[in-house]
Amino acid sequence: MPAAPVEPTSRLRVVMGEEELLRSRAVSAVRTAVLARHEEAEVHELQAAGLPVGELADVLAPSLFGGHRLVVVSGVHECAAALADALIGYAKDPDPDLTLVIVHFGGKRNEALVKAFTAAGAAVDECLKITSAGDRGAFVRNEVRSAGGRITADAVVALVDAIGADLRQLSAAATQLVSDFGGTVDADAVARFHQGQAEVSGFTVAERVLLGDRAGSIEMLRWALERGVAHVLIADAIADGVRTAARVAALSSTNPGELARVLKMPPWKVKKAQAQSRGWSIDGLQQAIGVAADLNADVKGAAASADYALERAVRRIVTIRAETGRGRPARTGR
Repeated sequence: MPAAPVEPTSRLRVVMGEEELLRSRAVSAVRTAVLARHEEAEVHELQAAGLPVGELADVLAPSLFGGHRLVVVSGVHECAAALADALIGYAKDPDPDLTLVIVHFGGKRNEALVKAFTAAGAAVDECLKITSAGDRGAFVRNEVRSAGGRITADAVVALVDAIGADLRQLSAAATQLVSDFGGTVDADAVARFHQGQAEVSGFTVAERVLLGDRAGSIEMLRWALERGVAHVLIADAIADGVRTAARVAALSSTNPGELARVLKMPPWKVKKAQAQSRGWSIDGLQQAIGVAADLNADVKGAAASADYALERAVRRIVTIRAETGRGRPARTGR
């Protein structure tokens, strides 16, 4: 569970674990807490992989203009030894006007860095992978409660069975159910929710997008919106599809069984991702991941129109495939 909100005197923070949604929320909670106490704080977000030690030193150096700073270094499990040593050295004498958060995706790599931070008194947010159906059920209940509703035990089981292990999808569905049905969410509400989205879902849109089908993507998107599929569900499906395609494309093996073991995915999902990643380049998929990340923020309030943000992102991702991919789009149109 995430640690308590950062105190004004806290200077070091570790966010650690395999669960991406929980990591994201933990970092957001720290950012919110820091900015609540220091409205004009500078915020620096860095990726550890390939980060020069000199660039880190510049960001961590005392500011000439004073004021608090928040520095988030993500993916420290992948950082080079020199960068890890620099972070460990900083933790021994941290700046009182700076909150440093390191984000580790779990595992043994650079574990000494995490130990050094905890030994220096860093607060720790543990974001462990949720693997059991019982834990996913507890997650759903908490999401519904946070949205202001209640959910029956049979509805929890129905929702987890329908959606599976993806926490973002579970969270989005739980929030949408409370919005649609209010009060108590029961199994009938879950069934009606999924029946209403049976023909066109976010995953239908994502599939058309990844295949480079511009006209089909826009058509499916508009049908999904017309049928009331939540903006966040469509955005999450697109992001999941792009990330999965990128993970599959990044590995040299084409054996679905081997990829399923390495990526810890069901074989059917690997085969689907293989089909969807054909015609994409790694560079194109990386660009598409960036578009999907921006879309996630847009549909949660950053954009004036979530409908427009979705259509713009769909068109942009299809264009990226056409401009950077290894093959032509499946179908084009305006």
